[in-house]
Amino acid sequence: MFQGSLVALITPMNEDGSIDKQSLHDLIEWHIESKTDGIVIAGTTGESATLSAAEQIDLIKTTVKQVNHRIPVIAGSGSNSTQLTLELTRAAKNAGADACLVVTPYYNKPTQNGLYAHYKIIAETCDIPLILYNVPGRTGCDLLPETVERLSHIPQIIGIKEATGQLERATDILQRCGKQFALFSGDDATAKDFMLLGGKGVISVTANIAPYKMHLLCQAALAGNSTLADTQNAELALLHKNLFLESNPIPTKWALHEMGLIPAGIRLPLLWLDAKFHDQLREAMQAAVTNELLKQDKIDIK
Repeated sequence: MFQGSLVALITPMNEDGSIDKQSLHDLIEWHIESKTDGIVIAGTTGESATLSAAEQIDLIKTTVKQVNHRIPVIAGSGSNSTQLTLELTRAAKNAGADACLVVTPYYNKPTQNGLYAHYKIIAETCDIPLILYNVPGRTGCDLLPETVERLSHIPQIIGIKEATGQLERATDILQRCGKQFALFSGDDATAKDFMLLGGKGVISVTANIAPYKMHLLCQAALAGNSTLADTQNAELALLHKNLFLESNPIPTKWALHEMGLIPAGIRLPLLWLDAKFHDQLREAMQAAVTNELLKQDKIDIK
């Protein structure tokens, strides 16, 4: 059910930081028309760290209702509190999400046994498929392959978003957990090789800007067509890189605003993209964004 290009969707905001529901509606429709294979709502790229629990739940409900089973919806429901994670995961299930993406508890620095116990109680309490999310560069803890292997035996835990960018890590997890356990890349720059090794797809930042091209890249890689996948990835390589000129989702939101798709809104402590990076990001967008918007007159990369 979950494979291919799964967009880590931004949360569109007005300049005062309030959530822009109309832009959210328009982005969802664009992604469905552009063949995006699934939507991840309220994840890292969606600024979940600065959303209130009520806002997060409302975003999930709104997205599930609008998508209306056309593509899968995966809800970000992780936090550094096991109790809050339980509450958000239950709410996501009640809203009709197809699965939950549960980040490792950040800041607390739990042990591997603590991580196992955290995920185990969520899986046993909430009747919804869970995707583990390992991004040690942000969380300060690393969900090691041996712990992933232990967790893979829990039926509700169906896969992992592995965002270390280390291909050897993906190979290790695949060998430990088998093909029935789904691996998703959390690093666009290495996603092509990740899928050619056996990953099921990518939870993608780049897909926010170039959804159709990311879909095509994933289709080629999942089919084992490395030549076509290389060609598709070459057009996106600079975008993969330059969307991290500053912390995600700062460059992504700036790019979408430049494309005329969202207002210039982001929440503190994040600020709008520094002007010194504008030309670099525009350069990366030129090849990747061409023909991406179905209505060509909406493209306006200055």
